[in-house]
Amino acid sequence: MRKLASIQKIKDIQPIVGADMIEKATVLGWQLVVKKGEFQVGDACIYCEIDSILPEEPAFEFLRPRHFRIKTVKLRGQISQGIAFPLTIIENHEQMSLAEGTDVTELIGVTKYEPPISINMKGQVKGSFPGFIPKTDETRIQSVPDILTNPDNQGKQCYITEKVDGTSATYYLNEDDFGVCSRNLDLLETEKNVHWMAARQADIETKLRSVGRNIAIQGEIIGPGVQGNKYKLPQHKLLVFNVVEIDDYRYLNYADFVSLIDQIGLETVPILTDDYCLGQDDVNGLVALSTAKSVVNSKTHREGIVIRPLIEAQDSELGRLSFKVINPKFLLKFE
Repeated sequence: MRKLASIQKIKDIQPIVGADMIEKATVLGWQLVVKKGEFQVGDACIYCEIDSILPEEPAFEFLRPRHFRIKTVKLRGQISQGIAFPLTIIENHEQMSLAEGTDVTELIGVTKYEPPISINMKGQVKGSFPGFIPKTDETRIQSVPDILTNPDNQGKQCYITEKVDGTSATYYLNEDDFGVCSRNLDLLETEKNVHWMAARQADIETKLRSVGRNIAIQGEIIGPGVQGNKYKLPQHKLLVFNVVEIDDYRYLNYADFVSLIDQIGLETVPILTDDYCLGQDDVNGLVALSTAKSVVNSKTHREGIVIRPLIEAQDSELGRLSFKVINPKFLLKFE
């Protein structure tokens, strides 16, 4: 579960050109604006990630104009992602064990912002998301910067894909049962549900049956009625980013993933490179790498990138070695 609010240390403080009252702090891999003099390097703080919604309490009243939501903002030319508070916002913090990394999301009452979902994407529920398939989720690199310097990960050959801004979809064939899922739910077939419309349009059931074994594909649906159709597509399109072998509960390695999707006549998310060496860039370098226009439509910013090893691997902190880097220009425009 994502740590929206946690105890962290101020890793660095730098001045902001032309700013007398604020400065740039680094927490984990995030850069954020803080009041000048409020923190020193090494200080403990409570860091709240972007997409956090703070409770309506006096300590957070200044956030009311933003509906108490933490977003990516730009102040005096400096992009700020997240917010840092002194430990004093927690009552009796002196008597508590607040080690670095401690999750205080529930203690403070922080919740996650969820964008409104149209009825056509909600669909009618068949059941919970199937337990025989991993859910789609990616951690932002700024929250886990140490994986870049972990000796076990250094030098791993990786591929980089574009992260597209749509709605998550999972399609499976298991024991002759075809299923269609949103991010969290197994959905009944209805005429106007986006996930089922994409399934019928691409004849996904037939394509999965042609594989001849229990299989699931996961991807992003983009197009009309989805996230404002940023890519200006005339019809829905599924772009696949995972293939799951259900019987083994494992993801296919890169080469097998690309081969199978090509074999059944579907399309992967845009693959930017399959020759990237993990560890050659730090967090700032990866953010710069994410900052570009979309391959799907060069007139709009891409949401970001996703990095995974060519051969599936596990990380001691992440689990599956896979993470995303969000384009800050995308966040400033669309968040």
